[in-house]
Amino acid sequence: MRSISSSLKFGLAASALLVLVGGCATPPQTDGKAVAVMNDEVYDPLEPMNRYFFDVNYALDALFLKPVAEMYVGVVPTPVRDSVTNFLTNLSQPIYLINNVLQGELNRAGDNMGAFFTNTFLGVGGLFDVAQLNTQEEDLGQTFAVWGISEGPYLVVPVLGPRTTRAAVGGVGDYFLDPVNYAARENDMDNFPIVRAAINGLDQRSRSLGALDEIERTSIDFYAAVRSLYRQNRNNLILNGASNSTQLPSMNFDDDDDNMAKKN
Repeated sequence: MRSISSSLKFGLAASALLVLVGGCATPPQTDGKAVAVMNDEVYDPLEPMNRYFFDVNYALDALFLKPVAEMYVGVVPTPVRDSVTNFLTNLSQPIYLINNVLQGELNRAGDNMGAFFTNTFLGVGGLFDVAQLNTQEEDLGQTFAVWGISEGPYLVVPVLGPRTTRAAVGGVGDYFLDPVNYAARENDMDNFPIVRAAINGLDQRSRSLGALDEIERTSIDFYAAVRSLYRQNRNNLILNGASNSTQLPSMNFDDDDDNMAKKN
């Protein structure tokens, strides 16, 4: 109980920090779902620092993650890689459910619950997508957007990649809210989040090898292209796929989100 209490306090503190950072900007209003969608231009006041960390992440990717991902694709058969993706998605269903509830999307939360229990018990722990419900990613950054909190400055986080401030703080909150992480800690699996993040990063990078190479090849400014496409994808996630944005493959070494499908 003590660890849960401290985790919740940390999550609340992080949320308060987000409000303070993002409160200076007023999000535009939209018809229907009230979300804090992005303004026309990316707010990137830390661009020199962001470009530096972008270059660092690019070097790490070139030296380590990309070669490992290429080896993974070359050695591991597609059905096995698909099962890894299914398993990771199934592990994320509880946090998707929580965020859908927080957003008032109860039908989507029901799909998350159905997918999790069906695939866990009938899909061999989630290795097979028996439910076929095609649930979308939901994270706390998206939830903050639905609540009207602005996105804040654009950030490039060392190792983790592109974020908005809202998405970055939301990712911290998701870690402490995720029931799977609580279950791992209760069973003395303290390294589980690190292992999960590493496998998820490898899985995402392996599915974006050709796409990222193409973006780099055709971009005059690779940093600006990634920044723009990341923001479009977050917008698409927040709007549950209602916007027509180009899908940007993940450049993260971690999880969370950002299969960048719906939020910020």
